[in-house]
Amino acid sequence: MNEQKKDLCEKLLRFAVDVILYLRTVKNTIETMDMKRQLIKASTSSGANYEESQGSPTKPDFKTKADISLKEIRESNYFLRIFHNLKLGEIEKCKYLVSESTELKKIPGSILSKLTIFLLFPFPFYLGTLTFFVIITCGY
Repeated sequence: MNEQKKDLCEKLLRFAVDVILYLRTVKNTIETMDMKRQLIKASTSSGANYEESQGSPTKPDFKTKADISLKEIRESNYFLRIFHNLKLGEIEKCKYLVSESTELKKIPGSILSKLTIFLLFPFPFYLGTLTFFVIITCGY
């Protein structure tokens, strides 16, 4: 696994652990219990799906797993914003996690947009007298 992929895997792992540690500071109430459970599932699933994508045998399979990872990061961001707006738990930690999840969702988003171009145009294409090559790296 190259260094950039390993770094993202580690960031997603650290994010999931940080979310779990933050949620320990949020009081269990009827309002928060289900949201806490969903946030734990989403934050841990984003890293697990990205890790699984690294072993994908095909680019479409990689894209599917990376898509799921991105959805889970977005869901995590949504719930973290709810916790932040309700001022639940350790507020500074929550603010950091909202910022971190916002940054994390940009990475798979970028990878997926490049991969989508590659899947649509796997070969060089021509436009007039100029030749354009779509060169997309997705870790293979």
